[in-house]
Amino acid sequence: MDKITKMKQEKLYEAYVKEKTPVHNVYLNMIKAFITGGTICLIGQFIFHFFQSLHMEKDICSAWTSLLLILLSVILTGINLYPTLAKWGGAGALVPITGFANSVAAPAIEYKKEGQVFGIGCKIFTIAGPVILYGIFTSWALGLIYWFFSIF
Repeated sequence: MDKITKMKQEKLYEAYVKEKTPVHNVYLNMIKAFITGGTICLIGQFIFHFFQSLHMEKDICSAWTSLLLILLSVILTGINLYPTLAKWGGAGALVPITGFANSVAAPAIEYKKEGQVFGIGCKIFTIAGPVILYGIFTSWALGLIYWFFSIF
């Protein structure tokens, strides 16, 4: 293939990629994430105040709020609504505890047909595993830094 033909193919490929690559509006995505994350937090606040109205301690209210948000996320993942919410809301749906619950539940649901061990057992942490790993490592490193500075 000569050099001119190769350059034409490269330009055609670049035009094809440009045509197929989605264009994102950063400001619109930020607004959607804010609305989605804010709504999730608002639901959590309603749950918290509901349990507080039952005269429960603050720690117990917080625990029930986390549990119910996780349950709601898993149910929405199971009926295939959370992925739609996450696609629309972006980081607003993926960052809170509900996003983490979705990242654990989605592979478990997807791979359950492959069995308990090789399906669910092997695939359940494919998305959440790196989050857990780097979260633990970061907290360990920050704890070490804190310990080092507390000595001096």
